[in-house]
Amino acid sequence: MRCLRDFLQTAQRSAVAIGHFNVSDLVLVKAVFAAARELNVPVLVGLSEGEREFVGTRQIAAFVRSLREEFDFPIFLNADHTHSLAKGIQAAKAGFDSVVFDLSALPIEENVRQTKQAVEAMKAVNPSVLVEGEIGDIGTGSEIHESSPDLSKGLSTPEEAKQFVESTRVDILAPAVGNMHGMLRSMVRGETKKRLDIERIAGIKRAARAFLTLHGGSGTDDEDLRKAIAAGINIVHINTELRVAWRHGLEHGLAKQPDEVVPYKILPSVVDSVKQVVGSRLQLFNGRHVAHGT
Repeated sequence: MRCLRDFLQTAQRSAVAIGHFNVSDLVLVKAVFAAARELNVPVLVGLSEGEREFVGTRQIAAFVRSLREEFDFPIFLNADHTHSLAKGIQAAKAGFDSVVFDLSALPIEENVRQTKQAVEAMKAVNPSVLVEGEIGDIGTGSEIHESSPDLSKGLSTPEEAKQFVESTRVDILAPAVGNMHGMLRSMVRGETKKRLDIERIAGIKRAARAFLTLHGGSGTDDEDLRKAIAAGINIVHINTELRVAWRHGLEHGLAKQPDEVVPYKILPSVVDSVKQVVGSRLQLFNGRHVAHGT
């Protein structure tokens, strides 16, 4: 099996992006894997520190590895938003393919200093692990928010991106380009969409010359996502859209069978609900016609 770096290079040459979907149970993993296999495209599953704590860092690594080996399929594993070196090393030791070392809340000088150390330490554990750094402000929490913070103040600049990548030697950069974690209620209802600064993405790509990740992709305008990928985004993160679909699927499964107590009879509706969202996002990221009108 080719490594994640190879698939990212292929995606970059083809001007498509690899979809990254956060999971916090095996139902979500099943849905993401099924959608990716159906479309025959590589996929990343990611877990934040909280998600890893719930599922188990070594346990999810073993589960994803077993899928990759049994089906000979490019499903990769990312330690999303890791805020301490100890947690990053834990993920590298467990066999994660990439780690997001996120110190974007710190002043840029401190972020650079600690991220550089983290890159060296994690690659000493596993030379093939890809390390992602983050700059700028995209808010916190893949949840439903009542109001949006003013993101314009924390946008990344091409100069900052270039300096950060050169100083830290990160493989992947996550800039702030109008994206935001979580979704507003109006986005869940489909009334509003997130908009991205496409020119800024193109400028950062030219300056940084690194793989770029778009965090907080849920609820983003489809056309903006297409343009962002064309401008140099290589990975797009989706979490909140999946959480909403998971909840809707569970409610539907329980309502349809109010007396059922067997989990594997209730949960297929959750898999279907999440799989539909993942499939439509993967089609979009890979430049294919998007089904389901999403």
